[in-house]
Amino acid sequence: MNGQEPAIDTTVPHSARVWNYWLGGKDNYPVDREAGDQFLEAFPGIAQMARASRAFQERAVRHLAGEVGIRQFLDVGTGLPTANNTHEVAQSVAPESRVVYVDNDPLVLTHARALLTSTPEGRTQYVHADLYEPEAILEKAGELLDLDRPVSLMLMGVLGHVRDYEEAVSIVRRLLAGLPPGSHLTVSEGSNVHSRENVAAQDEYNESGAVPYIPRSPVQIGGYLAGLELLEPGLVPVTRWRPPVAGARQPAEVDQYGGVGRKA
Repeated sequence: MNGQEPAIDTTVPHSARVWNYWLGGKDNYPVDREAGDQFLEAFPGIAQMARASRAFQERAVRHLAGEVGIRQFLDVGTGLPTANNTHEVAQSVAPESRVVYVDNDPLVLTHARALLTSTPEGRTQYVHADLYEPEAILEKAGELLDLDRPVSLMLMGVLGHVRDYEEAVSIVRRLLAGLPPGSHLTVSEGSNVHSRENVAAQDEYNESGAVPYIPRSPVQIGGYLAGLELLEPGLVPVTRWRPPVAGARQPAEVDQYGGVGRKA
């Protein structure tokens, strides 16, 4: 960065702010709420899906910091801070955890400074960087993280903003290439298999002037995890990834798939 922060554009909706609105946050503008309401009108289930995705992220981080023993997290495309952010969950399990957030929204930068605090034992840092520059992300993350030790790479709902699927896969591969064996990738992305209303609402949102988001098939989402050792239960609707209460009745399916894989 050149010392001057990029201006916040309040004339077009931004996915991070719309997502914040769906999660019940207050860090959004009228243009974001209007786009969010239009999406809700076409597909009321999007708010539930947003909450389900956030809950999956929390469960994945808790498992990685707990049972797996990861102490470093790289959260790319983090969006606006809300409740149960990656560093809060990780440091509640292991206070010495280090977390680097990456986003390119200037509003995220503004709020990150105030909200992304840390335990005394751990560290939390925000990096303003572009998803399309994986090597630059790794270079900046390496100022806080030890990239010779396992890292949990978090890509939550960000790869759908990459129009070209092969390019999205390439970004994932380049990020993973800079991380050592024992690192994990957690992915959550919108799908297009269960709800025509969701697809129609997404098409309308993409025409609003916002950065488009492309829902993809479970097979394509699974492609981001190719070559990794998938943790059980594999790639599934996020509601079905290690649900908090096990029972005979499976949680409802949602058009958001998630999974966690280990780099051997």
